[in-house]
Amino acid sequence: MIPSRFPDGLERRAAVELRAGSGRRLEGYAAVFDVPASIGDFTETIRPGAFRASLASGRDVLALVDHDPSRLLARSASGTLRLSEDARGLRFEIDVPDTQLGRDILALAERRDLGGMSFGFRVKDEAWPARDRRELRAVDLVEVSVVQAFPAYTATSIAARARSAVPARLRLRRLYLETLPP
Repeated sequence: MIPSRFPDGLERRAAVELRAGSGRRLEGYAAVFDVPASIGDFTETIRPGAFRASLASGRDVLALVDHDPSRLLARSASGTLRLSEDARGLRFEIDVPDTQLGRDILALAERRDLGGMSFGFRVKDEAWPARDRRELRAVDLVEVSVVQAFPAYTATSIAARARSAVPARLRLRRLYLETLPP
């Protein structure tokens, strides 16, 4: 069984785990290794190392909302999206922009209202150990997406980290003023 692909050959997968990071940052896992996910009429598993060559290539990867290229949050070429592969899966950190979209996504992440994460890719190497089971062994990563509703891979994560609402220079000013005699 060959999975259906979008006309551009891109496949998209989603998962759940999103955390708020420090500052205006989202972090978590866009993909988790060796956790089966039901994709239509087959089960898919991502193998460790599946993203290694793609990440090593230095290709620009986008961070989007719901796979929509008009809803850009960050990109690896600018350094606002950082990706790495570890023993668990594809780890990400997104520096959320101070835009309406960024503020909305950050607010939803802080409330834990988001569905999770997803990734868009083109298959480079796959195996079908059974008619209804697929293993992704190597992919070209194109984008990672914050998913607002229903991710395919439920093991992913996303979370928001936020600094104090008071900017550092204002905190320092306040501390300075507190040291002055009345």
